[in-house]
Amino acid sequence: MFGLDLEQLTFVLLATTAVAALAYFFVFDNIEQQKKSDERLKSVKLAAIDGLSKSTARDKQVEATRRRKSVQDTLNDIDQRQKLRDKNIKSPPLKMLLQQAGMKVTVKRFYIYSGIVGLLLVVLRTFFGAPLYLAPGFFLIGALGLPRAFVYFRRRRRVAAFLHEFPNSIDVIVRAIRSGLPLNDGIRLIAQEAHEPVRTEFRRIVDMQQVGVSIPEAAMRMSEYMPCPEASFFGIVIQIQSQAGGNLSEALGNLSRVLRDRKKMKAKVQALSMEAKASAYIIGALPFVVACLVYLSSPHYIMVLFTTDMGNMIIICAGIWMSIGIAVMRKMINFKF
Repeated sequence: MFGLDLEQLTFVLLATTAVAALAYFFVFDNIEQQKKSDERLKSVKLAAIDGLSKSTARDKQVEATRRRKSVQDTLNDIDQRQKLRDKNIKSPPLKMLLQQAGMKVTVKRFYIYSGIVGLLLVVLRTFFGAPLYLAPGFFLIGALGLPRAFVYFRRRRRVAAFLHEFPNSIDVIVRAIRSGLPLNDGIRLIAQEAHEPVRTEFRRIVDMQQVGVSIPEAAMRMSEYMPCPEASFFGIVIQIQSQAGGNLSEALGNLSRVLRDRKKMKAKVQALSMEAKASAYIIGALPFVVACLVYLSSPHYIMVLFTTDMGNMIIICAGIWMSIGIAVMRKMINFKF
């Protein structure tokens, strides 16, 4: 009985061992196949991820190259337009010069006023007893020199007023954009609320937009009517942002900061050069002051310069040398930004 039980126990043990061996064989084979499948799947995923990352990097590089080329083309186009505008700014036609000065006089009426000024100067020449052959010179000075000098003076004063208010207007546009308003609404706000002459220039942009001109193109044309680099900077920023995208409020904020820094630097340079300017003003005004004092004390003594041919030649030569000296001093004490 004990032996039979031992045989049965041995058989059961062997059978169990065999079944376990077979189960282990099949299970191990499945585990190995699963491991190989997982490894292949992992390698495929890594290859896909690597390919996707390479494709993404390549797409980013292509996009960056395309964007860089677009910005470069835009800058080249802006540079060509700016050269043409700079040519018009340095030697503008009379009609544009009157617009830049903020004068509503027509070209025909300006010529009429110039002729009247020339005739008045000739009459003053007759009153002071100057020779008759100097009349054409006085007429040319009165008809061509003085009116244009007055127009250039008005233009410089208008540009100075524009630069004083322009950074504040850009800050208003920046705050409008950051609050969610579009750019054209910010420009309309400046065209309605800003001080002159900024209001007029932005109203011109609004008027151009209403007839079909885009805002970037209208902003680029601002420098034609307001001949200063700051107006060109504003147009360039708007043009680049429209072509290449980006944060417009940040770009305009940086522009406002640059304009304020330029203004501070200009004021600092003017303060440092004020001593030289005062000396130049005193030296330039000294001959005229002395001539007036001599005329008040001894009028017959100085009238020889106006009543004799030799005196007239002396006045002409002195005027030429004085003009050369004033031009040299002006070149030395004026700094352009």
